[in-house]
This record gives sequence, C-alpha cells and structure tokens, in this order.
Amino acid sequence: MSSSPLVPPLDVELRPDRPPVLRVDSPGDAASWAEKYREALRAQVTEHGALLVRGLELRNVQQAGAVFAALSDGLMTEREAFAPRESYGPGLYSSATWPANQPMCMHHELSYTLEVPGLMLFACLTAPGQGGATAVADAEQVLQALPAELGERFEREGWLLTRSYNDEIGASLTESFGTDDRAAIERYCRDNAIDFTWQPDGSLRTRQRRAAVVRHPVTGRRCWFNQIAFLNEWTLAPEVREYLVDEYGQDGLPFNTRFGDGSEIGEDVVQLLNTTYEEHTRREPWQAGDLMLVDNIRTAHSREAYAGEREVLVAMAEPRTLADSCPPPEASHR
Repeated sequence: MSSSPLVPPLDVELRPDRPPVLRVDSPGDAASWAEKYREALRAQVTEHGALLVRGLELRNVQQAGAVFAALSDGLMTEREAFAPRESYGPGLYSSATWPANQPMCMHHELSYTLEVPGLMLFACLTAPGQGGATAVADAEQVLQALPAELGERFEREGWLLTRSYNDEIGASLTESFGTDDRAAIERYCRDNAIDFTWQPDGSLRTRQRRAAVVRHPVTGRRCWFNQIAFLNEWTLAPEVREYLVDEYGQDGLPFNTRFGDGSEIGEDVVQLLNTTYEEHTRREPWQAGDLMLVDNIRTAHSREAYAGEREVLVAMAEPRTLADSCPPPEASHR
C-alpha cells in the first residue's frame, strides 16, 4: 500500500545542526506502527541519510527488537567487531563497550568488511544524564570538504587496517570471528581478503586493505566511507595511546590504520579528518524511547562522551557488497 499519506514530509523537522526529527504520538504497539510506516520511514532515510523518531516510548529490549525487525528484512550478525558487545538475540546488540569519558569519533560501521550494513538502527532505552549523543555527518559533504590531494590519494590507494588480537584490549578472537577455532578463523580471513599472521604466543595479527571512497549503491554518489580516523592511534586519548604503545609496541596495537600503500598516517592528517567531521556533525541528545535510523554508507555516526547511565541498543541490516571495494594486495598466510 502507498505510505506517503501516512507520514507527510512536513512532519519531519529539519534543522542544519541536528538530524531530521519525526515526532509521533505514542502508538501503543510500536512494532505494528513501525511495520505500517516502514516505507515512509525508509524514504526519509533515503532522502536525508538519517532520521530520529521521537515518541515511540521504546522501553525494553523486546520492544526495540520487534521494531528493528519490522523495519528490516532481517538483522545481520556482526563479524570482525573491534570492541565487545552484549548480544540480546540474533542481530540485536548493546552499544560497543567503550569508556564513557572517551568519544567514539565519526565512522561507518564495519566499513572494513566485504559485506557492510547498509542500515543502522538504534534504540535508546536509557538516556545519559549528560552527553552521549549518537551524532551523524553526511559522507558526501565530508568528502567534498577534504583537501583534494588527500581525498584523491585515499581514493586511489584505499586504506589499510591492521589489528592485533589479544585477551586484554578490544574484541577477542571469538567476539570478532564467532569462533576460537584456528582453522575456521583462517578460512574466514582467506574468504574475506584478510592477510593474517599467527604470532609465537598464539595471538593473531591481520591486515586488510579497503576502499576509502565508494559509490552509494542507490544514489551512485561518491561517499567518504571508512574508519580511517576512528581506528587510528592518533584518535586515542594521549595517555591511552602511550600506554598501548609501551605495552604492545608500535606494531602490536589492537588496531591502527595506514594509507593503502602501507605508509603511516600522521597525526596532522587524523586531526584534519576529525575536524572535517566535526564541521559537518549534526547532533540531538537522546531521550529515552527514541529510535534512530542511519544510512550507514551515506552517513557516518559517532558516540559522544557521556556521564550517567546510557543504554542504546544497536542492530545492523541491509547487507551490501560494494563493487568498488579495494582488492587487497597479494598476501601470504602463515
């Protein structure tokens, strides 16, 4: 059925400093409401890149999961996680474990995987007392705002993600790959263009090269799509970076990023990327019960530092295999 009369465009509040906001009267059964308005909601996400829905009064995991299911054709299982999450059922997760006093800067979820989520879904069950917004930034605008030479280099070379898995920092092997079986992990790496090396102590190091700029599969527009800044050592708080380098060495950091040719990305470049993101950031503080939908390819998102209790559930949907993802160099596995 046609859903355009159900949610007229005028109902969506547009301001340059925040994501589009749709205010609704409590529908009682939020999942039935989401199913009824699904096409209209998804059309708003296609048009604007993100949409915050306020008034659904989502209060528990079951409600949020039912709404997520109604808005998607199935939720994705996360693979290659960089930080632990609590699982509440197939495809339904807590926010990534990350210190509350440290922001998670702008990024596109799982941009380093070969199959990426096209849609992110968030539900706020408990809003923090201060901060903690899931802010968004338009990836087309960010790309256009970057210095041409830098953007062209990343578009030409892609970016390299290096990871060192240990039992202390970041996601474990089981949390990232869904198993601790070495043979299964090696198969996954080979199938997903990841170069891997087992260390003498049994830990794993990986390298994978991916595109930094992709064309949106629906609009065809070029988007800055990666986690170059977020997973780089220079985005870490100085004391955290110093501790990790002292503890694990420069080559043993839990995660780091480089230019596609393997050369280091300087602190100045990372600061430039984060500053450009900030210039294009839109934010709206969470309220308990809120729902947010984000086009993961067109729109980057972040999690700002916060104080107090914060519970935001996350799901990933609409898996996409991007045709212009960079093929990694020939790799030897051992």
